[in-house]
Amino acid sequence: MNNINRTDNNIIDISFITINYNGLEDTCDLIESLTNNTKLISYEIIVIDNASKKDEAQVIAKKYSNVIVVASEINRGFSAGNNLGIKISRGKYICIINNDTYIKTDHWNLLIKRFESSEKIGAISPKLCFAEDERTIQFAGSTPLSPITLRNSTIGYGKINDGRFDEAAPTSFLHGAAMLVKREVIEKVGLMPDIYFLYYEEIDWCTKILNAGYELWYEPACTVYHKESKSTGLNSPLKSFYLTRNRALYAYRNKTGFNRVLSVAYLLTIPIIKSIIVNCIKRPQNALASIKAVWAFIILKNKRI
Repeated sequence: MNNINRTDNNIIDISFITINYNGLEDTCDLIESLTNNTKLISYEIIVIDNASKKDEAQVIAKKYSNVIVVASEINRGFSAGNNLGIKISRGKYICIINNDTYIKTDHWNLLIKRFESSEKIGAISPKLCFAEDERTIQFAGSTPLSPITLRNSTIGYGKINDGRFDEAAPTSFLHGAAMLVKREVIEKVGLMPDIYFLYYEEIDWCTKILNAGYELWYEPACTVYHKESKSTGLNSPLKSFYLTRNRALYAYRNKTGFNRVLSVAYLLTIPIIKSIIVNCIKRPQNALASIKAVWAFIILKNKRI
């Protein structure tokens, strides 16, 4: 495996960084799709293995000599794991990409072209479609978060990819499954916030990028296909815990004054009550996870924010 201390400093176009956690098959699929379809740019692939149960890092390193593999001794979570990759990357642009994604065409150069169209553009997400049905869109941009409840909508979600969402435009947030960030932006706003561990870190990061005066863009000239939630499981207690805790964390970190008080109070009461009612019979573990998330937020707020 490659040593984390890189000695080559030659700048390339894109550094693809992905996290592997007990996801060898998906990670190999991603590596091969990038390798087979990326021809028009200079790039590197960096895999951070987040302490998989089996020695998947070693398997990946042996199978792909062109891939930089870093084996973490602990599961650092999504953001801290990606930060390891960012620290050793050489790309002018950093692509955070989920290991359960793949591409079918080489359109990364068009994302770079979009960056070059304006100095104000700090980060971009491509179009995301579901792998289960490649005609169905997962992400084509995002609306802003509401001030108190932090509700928003993903543009195009569940719609047929029939050309209606083929216009590039500024967006309020990017999708963490595939987002490119300009290196100079990271140098200005800092690495991905690692307090979240899982979920909401990219929203917090996007907020900081916007607050630094940059724009976020959706660029449909490139499409990434996403297998969606294979590492955490759909409607799993783990997902319920981190979504509940991290919504409140985001509000506490990014809201101010009375809006912060109202938002945190709402997020730690109404959605919890709803979760208990909805899940108490069919998914009691999810309801319990939401309750635990409240206490976890209080502890984390007092220790780290």
